Amino acid sequence: KEILDNERSLLNLIKDELLEIKSIHNTDRRTYIDKTYYEDDINKDNLIHREDIVVTLTHDGYIKRMASNTYSSQKRGGRGMQAMTVKENDFIENIFHTTTHHNLLFFTNLGRVYNIKAYEIPDSSRTAKGINIINLINLNSNEKVQVVLCLDGLDNCGYILMATKLGLIKKTKISEFSKIRKNGLIAIGIKDNDELLNVKQTKGDANIVMVTSGGYAIIFNEKNIRSMGRSAAGVKAITLRKGDSLVAIDLATDGEDLLITSENGYGKRTPLKSYPIQNRGGKGIKTYKITEKTGKVSCACVVNENNDVMLINSNGVGIRIKTSDISKIGRSSLGVKLMKTNNNEKITTIGKIKE
Repeated sequence: KEILDNERSLLNLIKDELLEIKSIHNTDRRTYIDKTYYEDDINKDNLIHREDIVVTLTHDGYIKRMASNTYSSQKRGGRGMQAMTVKENDFIENIFHTTTHHNLLFFTNLGRVYNIKAYEIPDSSRTAKGINIINLINLNSNEKVQVVLCLDGLDNCGYILMATKLGLIKKTKISEFSKIRKNGLIAIGIKDNDELLNVKQTKGDANIVMVTSGGYAIIFNEKNIRSMGRSAAGVKAITLRKGDSLVAIDLATDGEDLLITSENGYGKRTPLKSYPIQNRGGKGIKTYKITEKTGKVSCACVVNENNDVMLINSNGVGIRIKTSDISKIGRSSLGVKLMKTNNNEKITTIGKIKE
C-alpha cells in the first residue's frame, strides 16, 4: 500500500527490478538490426501478391479494382450484368486489364500525368462504386482523368503516344515520365477547345489506327512522328470533317482486326489489311455505316481471336464477349447487335482483356 501511494517508492522499486533483470540477462544482442536495409532495400512490391485484375474508372472519377475472373464470357447480344453501382448521370469511361504490380499513369483532359501502383487502388466487389480518384492523386479542380496507361516499368526505351479529340498526336520517350511528382507533370500541351483523348505505349515503329465518331479511320506509321518533349502540343494526325471528332486510337498489328462499336450496341470486326497505310494528316476512309438505328461510332480497338472484350453502357451495365463471337465483315457495313440498349442508354466504353 505504501508503494502504490508513493510515486517515488514505486519508481525506485521499478528501477531496482530492472537493474536486477539487467544483471541476470547481461548478454549482447545476437541479431543485428540494419536500419538502412529496412529503409532503402525493402520494396513494397515484394509484399503484394501479383494477380490479374480489372480496373474501372467512371466519368465522375470513381475507381475500383476487381479480380479479372469477376466476369465470365457471355454470348453477344446479351443484356450483360451490373459492372458497378453508379450515381445518376455517371458512367464508366475507362476499363482495362492489368496486374497489381503495374504502374498506372493517369493522364488528364488538361494534359497532365500522375502515377500510382495498381495495388494502391482498393479491392472492391463487382457492384461497388469504388472510391474517388482524388483520394489517390492530387488532381486540380478543373481537371479529370481521361485515360489510364498500364506500364510494367518507367525506365524502358519505348515511347508514349498521346492523341487529342481534335486529331493531334504526339510521341514522347517513356523515360521522360520516370520521376512523376505527387502533383503530376505536364505530358502534352493542350490547345483551346481541345482535350486529351487516349494514350498508347509503343516501341517507335508501330502502325497507328485512328477512328472518328463519324465512321472514318486512318492508319499511318509512327515513324512519321518525331519524338517531342513533355510540354509540346503535337502534330496533326487526321484531318477531321466538319462536326466529327476522334473517338479511338490503337496500334495496328498485322493479322488482327479493328473492332468498332456504335452508341446503340452494334459492332463488327474488320481485318486491318482492309485499310491502306496512308500519310499522317489525311482524312481517312469510311470504316462504319452510321444509321439512325446504330448511332455514331462510340468506341474502337484492335483485337485478335484470343481476346475477350468488355462493353459498358451509360448505366454501368457491362458484358464480356469473346471476339471470336463477333462477325468479321467489311468496312462500310454496320455490323451485328453486340449488346442490348434501352432508349436512354449508350455504349460508352470498350476494354480489351488479353487471355
